[in-house]
Amino acid sequence: MWERRYGFPAPARDALGERVYPAAQVQRLGLLRRLIQAGHRPGKVVGLGDEALEALLLDTSALPLQHGARVARTGSRGATATQAAPMHALVQHCLGQLAAHDLPALREELSRAVLGLGLQVCVLELIAPLTREVGLAWLQGRIQVFEEHLYTECVTGVLRGAIASLPGSKPAGVPRVLLTTFSQEQHGLGLLMLEALLALHGCTCMALGTQTPHADIVRAAEVFRADVVALSFSGILAPAQTRAGLRELRAQLPVRTQVWAGGQGAVVDQGEAPGMLLVRELDAVPGVLADWRAANGRTAKQVL
Repeated sequence: MWERRYGFPAPARDALGERVYPAAQVQRLGLLRRLIQAGHRPGKVVGLGDEALEALLLDTSALPLQHGARVARTGSRGATATQAAPMHALVQHCLGQLAAHDLPALREELSRAVLGLGLQVCVLELIAPLTREVGLAWLQGRIQVFEEHLYTECVTGVLRGAIASLPGSKPAGVPRVLLTTFSQEQHGLGLLMLEALLALHGCTCMALGTQTPHADIVRAAEVFRADVVALSFSGILAPAQTRAGLRELRAQLPVRTQVWAGGQGAVVDQGEAPGMLLVRELDAVPGVLADWRAANGRTAKQVL
């Protein structure tokens, strides 16, 4: 299809008529694959030169932005320049530990950060930017898939331990949140960071993991009596697929159950359906919860 539509790739043929791809084309296809998985459309990038493709990979601001409907306001983290510099150094230090495949040291560093910084600051100011750096390193080919998986397992263990150590008592007037992804979405680290912040604020969370079919999400929301279904999108799905999936899910859920969509690939059209919220950044979570309590606090107390 690409050969017909874009004139690229242009493979040779062997004696049996099978396609044979030169190394340069294979390398270019690798760059295109990374950009497309980051959310770029094939028609926008296939025709670009190699230098332009490399520039896109190096420029994180070039990753496509999503349209928004109701967008959660982003909170201020309050970090000064003097605070940001040591945090940046810590992010780079953790990247070095990953590059050296020193997972015990990385796990210890992150666990120490949870204790020293507090869970919320650790998630927002260390783990979230570190995760972005790891993703960028993968896009640029500086780390391999297995190293990204090692990082994910390490952070998952640290955050699961931190969540388990939180007090078991739940305050009144907080939502019951079901967390998952669509069946085609296998990236769940952003979802876990969201769960950590929600749990820290006293929310009752039910994490289904990733790749949950729509029917199972709806059934779980019913059984769990979820006030919110929170979904994470990494950009694997095309925007049209994401919008269609969200419309389908919204139509099957009770009106009282909100849908929160977050992550790089989240797209929510303005005015499409009530009760849908685009949460662009993790530091918007406290404000989102405050808004939910203001609108639903009385009902939530009765349910809980």
